[in-house]
Amino acid sequence: MSKKLTLTALTTTQLEQAPDACALVVGDRHISYAELDRMARSAAAWLRGQGISQGDRVAVWLVNRPEWLALMLGLSRIGAVLVAVNTRYRTAELQHILSASGARMLIMQSRFRKIDFQTLLEDVESGDVPDLEAIAVLEPAAEMPQLAGCSTLPFPDLDDSNAPDMADSSSENDLAMLFTTSGTTKLPKLVMHTQRSLASHADCVARAFRFDQPGAGLLAPLPFCGTFGLVPVITALAAGIPIAVMETFEAKPAVELIRKHQLTHLFGSDEVYRRILDAMPEDSRLDSLQVCGFAAFQTGAEDLVRLADARGIPLAGVYGSSEVQALFSIQAWQESAQERCRGGGFPADPNAQLRVRDTESGELLASEQNGILEILATGNFSGYFNDPGATSGVIDQDGFFSTGDIGYLRTDGSFVYQTRQGDAIRLSGFLVNPSEIEDVLRGCPGVVEAQVIGSDVDGVQSCVAFVIAEPDSNVDADGVLAWLKNIIAPFKVPARIWFLDAFPVTESANGVKIQRAKLREMAARRDRSVNT
Repeated sequence: MSKKLTLTALTTTQLEQAPDACALVVGDRHISYAELDRMARSAAAWLRGQGISQGDRVAVWLVNRPEWLALMLGLSRIGAVLVAVNTRYRTAELQHILSASGARMLIMQSRFRKIDFQTLLEDVESGDVPDLEAIAVLEPAAEMPQLAGCSTLPFPDLDDSNAPDMADSSSENDLAMLFTTSGTTKLPKLVMHTQRSLASHADCVARAFRFDQPGAGLLAPLPFCGTFGLVPVITALAAGIPIAVMETFEAKPAVELIRKHQLTHLFGSDEVYRRILDAMPEDSRLDSLQVCGFAAFQTGAEDLVRLADARGIPLAGVYGSSEVQALFSIQAWQESAQERCRGGGFPADPNAQLRVRDTESGELLASEQNGILEILATGNFSGYFNDPGATSGVIDQDGFFSTGDIGYLRTDGSFVYQTRQGDAIRLSGFLVNPSEIEDVLRGCPGVVEAQVIGSDVDGVQSCVAFVIAEPDSNVDADGVLAWLKNIIAPFKVPARIWFLDAFPVTESANGVKIQRAKLREMAARRDRSVNT
């Protein structure tokens, strides 16, 4: 009999064979699979008691904690939908998510460190969230948050062993999760995933990323509200291995958890790994780590891979998005640092189909030719919630999702992600990945970091570089250009070099991302000032 592909069913085998095995490590507390299942049943019973039923949306605005996962499994059990709200969101984004999702309930905490969730909620305009009926608060403050038209209630203790048993009414085709897109310029869209897409993807990742090996254990430092943080956790639950949960990422505690529990799996941005390397004692290693996937949001990925290799951290580039889920693919770990630093790799789903389409002609391309990546896999999303226009714009009649990412296929069945379509630059007829130029610029004497964007300079599509200089360096634009002209092809030499103290960034659930759109605006303004 085939396995039921729902979130609730992911832990069935573990509950039958080893219910007392550790599921979650949270500080000094160890939560078994049986205890997590009991928490999920308690959550389902409480939600049903509050009138939540199949298809209802419940927004979860919490940092990483056991209740987040218990709610995910409990909502799955009754066929309701979890709306994952980024804890970095502020009032405008929260209001947008609650409104767009039609959430009937919001489950939140009063505060976390410097984040005052309660105050942020109270700034929401109640008339803009007409579907919201109730707000449940974990560890409530003396005064509960108030929002006109909503009841406010404390969230229950899910460790109650007397909670009524709840039958599993989940279905593979039920909508299970609404993730948000992680764009840096627009309010996020809501990405729909079914029970089947989440569970089937977890099964594929468990095998492809070796979650099913003996002694495996996962460090979970990224927010559960994002696909990069949640997919590894769902996969670990499917594989029946322990998960060391971090409320929020901190480098030194992360190193200590990896050592203490001999964890084998870790996934994060390049920034996460840089901070871990900085926190490690000199000449120490983390040799228990075996699968470490990373996404590069900054320059210097190859250097990072080499540094990590020397400290027992075997990095390999991964690829994913809210639409196709995180850990869609990973580079082969036996490859060189030069190859492993790239995004992309081999898809976790052995039946996944990828193709590449020319950005101008729209024709499908052969291997080694770069264009827009298109993906069809079991983990694909089913569309954008209540936005058929946006959905039809990216999913074709064959079910392929047009990612908006530039890359190319290799002849061995893997692929390489290069950059976002809007960030690629066509120079002298060639489609150029900005990172090619950025990596060269980082080698220029006096330059610490660089970002390259496309911009119209004197009526010609050109590339423009923003650089950060070393402190007390006397490097200038003319010096950088003179150095570059001896290193790279003439058509790749930037038309302008601008110096900054820091790049504009935004924080997403997956890590800190540079706002290239703002750099393009800055380039246009500066170019106008040059020409006036």
